[in-house]
Amino acid sequence: MLRDNSGLITWVLSDGKAGDELQGLSVAEALGVKPEIRRVAPRTPFAWMMPWGPIDPRERPGAPGSPIAPPYPDLLIASGRRAVPYLRFVKRASGGRAYTVFLKDPRTGPKTADFIWSPEYDRLRGPNVLTTLTPPHRVCASRIAAARSRPDSRLASLPHPRVAVLVGGDSRHHRFTDRDIALFVEHLTALARTGAGLMITASRRTPPSLRDALAGLSAGPGAFFWDGTGENPYVALLGLADFIVATADSFNMIGEAAASGRPILVFEPSGGHPKLDVYMERLKAHGIVHPFEGHLVGRPYEPLNSTPKIAAAIVRGFSLHRRSLGLPDIAFSLEIP
Repeated sequence: MLRDNSGLITWVLSDGKAGDELQGLSVAEALGVKPEIRRVAPRTPFAWMMPWGPIDPRERPGAPGSPIAPPYPDLLIASGRRAVPYLRFVKRASGGRAYTVFLKDPRTGPKTADFIWSPEYDRLRGPNVLTTLTPPHRVCASRIAAARSRPDSRLASLPHPRVAVLVGGDSRHHRFTDRDIALFVEHLTALARTGAGLMITASRRTPPSLRDALAGLSAGPGAFFWDGTGENPYVALLGLADFIVATADSFNMIGEAAASGRPILVFEPSGGHPKLDVYMERLKAHGIVHPFEGHLVGRPYEPLNSTPKIAAAIVRGFSLHRRSLGLPDIAFSLEIP
């Protein structure tokens, strides 16, 4: 059991999917609380029935290694469809004491949790539902400002304009074909030839052939490629960038980049999703994103970060919930960028 300085027990609950867990941890960090990470792993046939069905009986409290063993949390932040039945179970098992937060559309309606954050492109609406354009993440203004005031020594000597290149990879809806890789590298090469300083980072999903090509681009003195050694310079890249190039396979990555206030040039690999199209169109309407075609376009804008708004809404709801139960209020240490 982990209690923070306020005496609060907080869980971040998911099936361990990186994007879902990261969003939960981002909100907890913005609230200034120290969460326990709880990961569910329902087996078939129960996993097939989620989010509507019951939890896997083999993960009920009392079972060896149960991810929802008591003491139950005061605050439960969950994400991912497999977490939905477990969130509902904990709410009931706690006698209603746990304040439940769900991130993204649970697909089971607004009454699933006490508070729900949902992206604007989803249709879910309700009195307890907050929608924002970008998702919650851990990149805040204070971290970006620190990166600018104390430049990473690996990046400080790179020429201007500096371009952060954020590369994802194959995903559920996108696939980097050989043609995509060739075109993307061609566009980046054109930028490098103009004298721009490329600051490149890849992900675990980046295809090996694309990773090798990116490493090759950074062989000269005017570029940098993070190969996984040393401290992760991700926030430093965002802080020191004049422009950002990002691949369109990650909603979270685009949202993080928007917190920088720098123009985002988006490269779309093969595939796609209607929700991504809506997301990109709304970001374009704000002057935040532009197509990446091998040259730099766009102007700085007011940084867009929805995380503080989400955290503040949770604090309000949690406080009302505590008062309704006759419990003392909790003073959160909100991490406001």
